Amino acid sequence: MSVTAAEGFQAAGLACGIKPDGRPDLALVATADRRSVSAAGVFTSNRVAAAPVQVSRRHLDDGRAAAVVLSSGNANAATGEPGRVAARRMCELTATGLGCEPADVLVCSTGLIGVPLPTGPLEAGIPALTDALTTEGREEGARAAAEAIMTTDTVAKEATAAVAGSGATVGGMAKGAAMLAPAMATMLSVVTTDAAVEAGALREALAVAVESSFNQLCIDGAQSTNDTVIVLAGGAAGGRPIGVGGTAFHAFVDALGTVCASLAEQMALDAEGATKLARIVVRGARSPADARRAARAVALSQLVQCSLNGEDPYWGRVLAELGASGAELDPEGVDIAYNGVVVCRDGMAAPHDAAAVAAAMRRREIEIRCDLHRGDHDSVVTTTDLSYGYIDENRTTS
Repeated sequence: MSVTAAEGFQAAGLACGIKPDGRPDLALVATADRRSVSAAGVFTSNRVAAAPVQVSRRHLDDGRAAAVVLSSGNANAATGEPGRVAARRMCELTATGLGCEPADVLVCSTGLIGVPLPTGPLEAGIPALTDALTTEGREEGARAAAEAIMTTDTVAKEATAAVAGSGATVGGMAKGAAMLAPAMATMLSVVTTDAAVEAGALREALAVAVESSFNQLCIDGAQSTNDTVIVLAGGAAGGRPIGVGGTAFHAFVDALGTVCASLAEQMALDAEGATKLARIVVRGARSPADARRAARAVALSQLVQCSLNGEDPYWGRVLAELGASGAELDPEGVDIAYNGVVVCRDGMAAPHDAAAVAAAMRRREIEIRCDLHRGDHDSVVTTTDLSYGYIDENRTTS
């Protein structure tokens, strides 16, 4: 189980006909008793925000929700007022089936931009989906939901973690395989927990978890219109509600961060056409901002990504991107290593074992470590190579 690993939640997924090939395209996560619980969300910062993002933001004003309904195959973005009407209709249909208020339903969509969302399939599909909550087992429902939100994903993405010292659990699901760039990735994610968490503390915990996970994922520099991460905290594990600060809060943040980090890495591993997963590690930066700036510059460099695809440890490209990033550095004080093998020291070529580097570049996962020697701040950004497969997938509408 993933999104239903926490007590007090149910999930379901099915095909309603949004995707023309008949694959599952509709998912639902809801509280088992249909009551609203503490809820928080983080959404795309793209000003062209999809209709579901606009509606969910409004529904989260009170920090509570009972369900999240998600569709795939159509982003319902750049669709104007008809798109908002369709998103609100998804909430209304879900609320009718669950017996809750429409304002307690959050909505997400993913898929093609600029195409009107067909409401016919939703009118029949959502009632069937709410019925499926009671007929599918928790594990089967969780997997069906995770599969129903996939678009170009090749595998479902799920994760769980325990909240230390509390007996509570955090579980989540996500989709995402392209247009991955902060903030966040082209992604949808729903996370649940049976910990009791105050709404304000939940918002703060989610912001921390997203910043260290989804916001550290850079694949192609393109930011989506639909990015959404939602967390629901039901409290079925018992205990006093967790507020901001203290041991219980930090334990919850750690568990939430673990789930988000796992989902982010799964998205990187499943990125469209990717053959390499690369962690760009910048150390010794003058400030946290410099560390992030330098790491992201390397991660988003098409030249570096092409080198990864060609298994070529061309450290000169890495050094050039560090220099162009705007981070403070001495060009003759930078070290660069591939999977621990130093190839550049003090900004110049370093003697190294060429066979060891070649072996490192053949691995599925590669770490490029850059030490700026200018301070004590670090950053890690995850990226992939730029492959023929990625170009094939994106050279036409997809």
